[in-house]
Amino acid sequence: MNLTDLFHETYAALSANKVRSGLTILGIVIGISSVIAMISIGQGAQGSIESRIQSLGANLIQVMPGRQRSQGFGVSSGRGSAQSLTLDDANAIVTQVAGVKAISPEVSGRYQVTAKGTNTNTSVIGVMESYLSVRNAALADGAFIADGQLSSAPKVAVLGPTVELDLFGEGSSAIGQTIRINKMEFKVIGVTVAKGSSGFSNQDDTIFIPITTAQRYLSGSKYVSSISAQATDADVMTQAAQDITDLLLTRHKISDPTSADFSILNQSDIISTASSITQTFTILLAAVAGISLVVGGIGIMNMMLTTVTERTREIGLRKAIGATRSDISKQFLIESVILTLIGGIVGTLLGVVVSYTITALNILQTSVSVTSVLLAFGVSAGIGVIFGWYPARRAAALNPIEALRYE
Repeated sequence: MNLTDLFHETYAALSANKVRSGLTILGIVIGISSVIAMISIGQGAQGSIESRIQSLGANLIQVMPGRQRSQGFGVSSGRGSAQSLTLDDANAIVTQVAGVKAISPEVSGRYQVTAKGTNTNTSVIGVMESYLSVRNAALADGAFIADGQLSSAPKVAVLGPTVELDLFGEGSSAIGQTIRINKMEFKVIGVTVAKGSSGFSNQDDTIFIPITTAQRYLSGSKYVSSISAQATDADVMTQAAQDITDLLLTRHKISDPTSADFSILNQSDIISTASSITQTFTILLAAVAGISLVVGGIGIMNMMLTTVTERTREIGLRKAIGATRSDISKQFLIESVILTLIGGIVGTLLGVVVSYTITALNILQTSVSVTSVLLAFGVSAGIGVIFGWYPARRAAALNPIEALRYE
């Protein structure tokens, strides 16, 4: 029996009971589409998290005041609220650490802000001009804080778009308007471009003022809340972080690194950790969806075993006129593979459509990869072979005489 005959017989056999074949294929369609959709959701989540972390700044190293401690299940505490970093530390980092090209010290806090009968409670951050480049920020309108203004500690402010909307309403410009932060008047000189939530904070719900102004009128302290250092490139981030650690230990006269009064967060380490978590999440989703594939494969085996029983006399007749065990086995195995391949093609198309629909409706961000599509085809073919092998072997092993007597 040649290949053409095998496919002809397969078509005739599957067409003989269209409803049963369709329901069997449906099981594979659901399984394959579920796997592709779940993988795309996981990969989309990974890409979204990475992009949001990177939006905080390129090649970013963050220095936080206070010793890092762990409580319970590794939850860190004691960072940010302590006071141990100064502007002199920031200047030393950018001038003495070779792998750092820019720094952005910050003084942050939450304050009640009012303007023309409206008010909001938001984050107010004292920054320098370098904040824009270090933290990947940009201006939508007006001007940003200039380093030349720092010496006079002027009361000027740059608003995030969310703050502008909350205080002045939609369609109104905040440039030139006056706001009150902690009961002190500030003139609005600029508005930043919308960046959205980073997962840690909403970067649009923020007000920027000169760092010296924040120290003089809000915090009343010479200390800074954090120092963001931008490495020259991703390859030197680890070494730059170590050099910053050594420099600050020397400046703070600390001989034991475990007693450091600061902690350092490396952006690449954060991204690596987040990627590892989302990859595990993706594998878990794919494994859960893969259960439906196993159920679909069992459905194929059940159908093929039923088919073998119904076609026992046919098998006996074929053997009687010269069909070999190999011919019979190939026939049933090809039927099984064809069923799963049809289900794989339809399931792949459905999974891709579902993934793009989820993204289009802004429910979740998804990412369909070629790997997941190829995996779907490979799995569908594998299921056809694995779950079709036993029915094919059983059909090939039938005794032709007993098969012809079967009623």
